[in-house]
Amino acid sequence: MGNDVIPSGSVEPINLREALEERYLAYALSTIMNRALPDVRDGLKPVHRRLLYAMRQLKLDPGSGFKKCARVVGDVIGKFHPHGDQAVYDALVRLAQDFAVRYPLVDGQGNFGNIDGDNAAAMRYTEARLTDVARRLLDGIDEDAVDFRETYDGEDKEPIVLPGAFPNLLANGASGIAVGMATSIPPHNAAELCAAAQHLIKHPNASIDKLVDFVPGPDFPTGGIIVDDRETILDAYRTGRGGFRVRARWEVEDQGRGVWVAVVTEIPYQVQKSRLIEKIAELIQTRKVPLLADVRDESAEDVRIVLEPKSRTVDPNLLMESLFKLSDLESRVSLNMNVLSRGQVPNVLDLRTVLWEWLEHRKDVLVRRTRFRLDKIARRLEVLEGYLIAYLNLDEVIRIIRYEDEPKQQLMQTFDLTEVQTEAILNMRLRALRKLEELEIRREHEALTEEQSELNALLASDDLQWARLSDEIAEVRKAYGPKTDLGRRRTTFDTAPDHDLEDIQQAMIEREPITVVVSEKGWIRALKGHVQDMAGLSFKQGDELKIWFHAQTTDKLLVFSTGGRFYTLAADRLPGGRGHGEPVRLMVDLDQDQDIVSVFVHVPDRRLLVVSREGRGFVLAERDVLANTRKGKQALNVAAGDEAALCVDASGDRVAIIGENRKLLVFPLDQIPEMARGRGVRLQRYRQGGVADVIVFAAADGLTWIDSSGRTFTRSLDELADWLGDRAAAGRLPPNGFPRSNRFGAPGL
Repeated sequence: MGNDVIPSGSVEPINLREALEERYLAYALSTIMNRALPDVRDGLKPVHRRLLYAMRQLKLDPGSGFKKCARVVGDVIGKFHPHGDQAVYDALVRLAQDFAVRYPLVDGQGNFGNIDGDNAAAMRYTEARLTDVARRLLDGIDEDAVDFRETYDGEDKEPIVLPGAFPNLLANGASGIAVGMATSIPPHNAAELCAAAQHLIKHPNASIDKLVDFVPGPDFPTGGIIVDDRETILDAYRTGRGGFRVRARWEVEDQGRGVWVAVVTEIPYQVQKSRLIEKIAELIQTRKVPLLADVRDESAEDVRIVLEPKSRTVDPNLLMESLFKLSDLESRVSLNMNVLSRGQVPNVLDLRTVLWEWLEHRKDVLVRRTRFRLDKIARRLEVLEGYLIAYLNLDEVIRIIRYEDEPKQQLMQTFDLTEVQTEAILNMRLRALRKLEELEIRREHEALTEEQSELNALLASDDLQWARLSDEIAEVRKAYGPKTDLGRRRTTFDTAPDHDLEDIQQAMIEREPITVVVSEKGWIRALKGHVQDMAGLSFKQGDELKIWFHAQTTDKLLVFSTGGRFYTLAADRLPGGRGHGEPVRLMVDLDQDQDIVSVFVHVPDRRLLVVSREGRGFVLAERDVLANTRKGKQALNVAAGDEAALCVDASGDRVAIIGENRKLLVFPLDQIPEMARGRGVRLQRYRQGGVADVIVFAAADGLTWIDSSGRTFTRSLDELADWLGDRAAAGRLPPNGFPRSNRFGAPGL
């Protein structure tokens, strides 16, 4: 303001927080009411409503000629919607796309985009007119069916809501993001919605369970298969919130000689085909779907995506399940029926309430149109009655008109006519004075009187109104029934094939041989191939080899820690063998004060024997310790000062255990309980030290160990008679030839 002095009293202090709250609330309400949320009655947002109304004013009815979209957009932004022309054109384009809207409201001519995600041509090149569905939404708008309000500049009028003779909200769906709320409604089948609405008219207290018999789920313009169960769908419609899993439709196509390809003919709703194919191609390139060799787009008018398997022996269902998991061939379409209830209150509504509010709106429209028609009939009957009086007194009427100075006043006084009747007589043409015209007037008078009586009866009876409404809905149901191209259901229902999750995960990993190497300090890596010689391996300073074994990239690895906890690693996720690998602690939540006892390939049906340093242990099923999280699964509980020491294969019927005190004990395996978790039982008693090694073997095969020179010794059960005993005994010194390391040296897990 420069050096200008602000007059005292012109500045009003306000609270900043209150001012921000007030302005943000005003912005939020404006966004919710005038932009983002559809009206439950006609299913439209303001921009769509204004588009349709502007097109009607341009007389772009179905069957009429097309007009340039630029003309339509110009009228919309000039008269009703003062926003950007591109935003309005985008809204117009979407209403014309049969892959985006289940029942298009605009009939487009020209390039309106495609399912690949390509944009429409510029508005100066495309043309449009209304469809029959849009006509039904607008039907009766000139008959006082709805309220109008002033446009933004006060120069015109626009409808607050459309009459909506079509269940547009659910039939075409809606999506939008407001401030603090959003809406997402998938498209449905119009004939099914009409059937549900008719049932609701007959049974106003009908349950949502019953309505879902008529409306089993969404019906997408792009088809697809919904793979949710009925209870999930029911819950979504009961609460107004939920989602639907939609899968692509596919089939196996035989190429001859046992060769086949999978052909996708329908893709999930709102998935761009070009991006979907790019994603699948990327999965092939990164070898995340080793069962798939190639993907080709052979689409023309219809969708045709060809998926070529790696070999003819691949299971088609397993291939598709892995693609459903990794790509948009399976998509989740959310349901959030957050709409403007009665055009004013944003609310999340259930299926029944949405249908009922649409029916109440239609009933209100019916009553208003009936009253409008009755007013027109009353005015016409008034005119016709005046005509009849004129015919009965034709000579006198002509005389008054010819000779009187004030014929209007004289006619009104002479024949007791109203001003409307007098004006009609004075404006009558001479050729209407023939005898035949009198008969026509009497016939029209009788017909209108009869219609007037019927309409008055309709206004007086709630039941008649609902019956008329049901007939109107039945006509819509017939026009978009299952026998019509537009009305037939495109999306079907099915259950997802019952494939083991493990099989699907295996199908997503390319099977390759690897050699897993674990160091003493807990660093792990995977060498390519099955390496036999570990001599050339290098480790970090002060570290050395602890465990190595052969595996496949499709394997799961189990890590057993000194804390008695099992962790799971995916073999395909292990670091490569070029460096020193990575610490296992970075891959799982292994405590700093704990170390690795053992790492081995997971075998689902195997049983394991776990033993603590103090010589306590139990048998457990290996599948029970497979963990899905970094935290792992606790199995062997160890007391303070103790730790887990051994984990061995429990295949056999005898246990041989040796302590650090060099005492050997052999006893039956069935003396050890099988548990899921616990401290276990005492396996061998020690005066000092703890367990050194344990092995489970079959009595028929005998006990085998390998000495420090690599020689193998086997002793039968008879030869081990002196060492046989019961669990928790002390044992005795081992036979001659047993290694001084107190280790059996036999192959581990």
